[in-house]
Amino acid sequence: MLHPDDIGPVPWAPLKPLPGHVSRGRLERVLRRGEFAVTAEINPPDSADPDEIEHRIKPFEGWVDAINATDGSGAHCHMSSIAVSALLIRMGYSPVTQISCRDHNRIAIQGNVLGAAALGVANILCLTGDGVQAGDHPEAKPVFDLDSISLLQTIRTMRDEGKFLSGRRITGPPQVFVGAAENPFAPPHDFRPIRLAKKIAAGAQFIQTQYCYDVPMMARFMARVRDLGLHERCFILAGCGPLASAKAAKWIRANVPGVHIPDGVIARLEGAKNQRAEGKRICVEIIQQLREMPGIAGVHLMAYKQEESIAEIVHESGVLRGRTPWRRDLVAHMQAVETQGAA
Repeated sequence: MLHPDDIGPVPWAPLKPLPGHVSRGRLERVLRRGEFAVTAEINPPDSADPDEIEHRIKPFEGWVDAINATDGSGAHCHMSSIAVSALLIRMGYSPVTQISCRDHNRIAIQGNVLGAAALGVANILCLTGDGVQAGDHPEAKPVFDLDSISLLQTIRTMRDEGKFLSGRRITGPPQVFVGAAENPFAPPHDFRPIRLAKKIAAGAQFIQTQYCYDVPMMARFMARVRDLGLHERCFILAGCGPLASAKAAKWIRANVPGVHIPDGVIARLEGAKNQRAEGKRICVEIIQQLREMPGIAGVHLMAYKQEESIAEIVHESGVLRGRTPWRRDLVAHMQAVETQGAA
């Protein structure tokens, strides 16, 4: 069922913050209720056509709690993250606006945070960003005035202290739920929980991890996270995604920094008659295992060019357990019932 706390007077209206919450967003509400959250990610289009955004997210409407809008992912230029987030809000969805430090200095970043919050953005993911040499504009000048940790500190200062880094007061602080990324699978592995602790100390309230294809490695990471008590100080969403084929998996492993895909996963894909279907089955199985792992509060689905598979993956995994994150027809129904009751 759709939770009544998660709708406003109209689908796009901002919700009122609940006690103990820093934002008006549905994602924070879901996590603080102890429900297993599901987020997804879309890559903004190389287009100024807003219909392309709705076309990409329509296949998984009603299956996710929030949608990440990436910010120049892989150092490639696309529609801006804030613009995509504004369009998602206009359509009634809950966005996670990603901010990369690669392309903006602290003046622009602080202005973007205020602008995003004014548009209704309730969730911000803080990223250092890939180097420009990774993308198709290697001649671009990188900024990196801040990194992910100092960006977390900046937004926390803006929200909680109501001031810019300069010390100047903010008349209307941004009410945002702040997150960061982590990669449990990148060496040195012993450093990753320590790095996570630093991000939490800087202000991270939720974490979205890199793709998980090695559940035992994730389990070891989470054991150390629990030893440090970090799972009690932030919400950890494990990254997941379907692999289209063994060839694609090999290419990702060789060319995408930080993505660890075990030989056993590739061998399983190679032995399948339908590798794309097998990739989805692997993803479903991993999500089900993560659902039972202590300290994991949700999953973050990254299905690049396979957005149509997200609904099927979430449904087959059963992780929502009867809960409906959001759907236009259910929102309309609940609003109609509420209106009739008031009459």
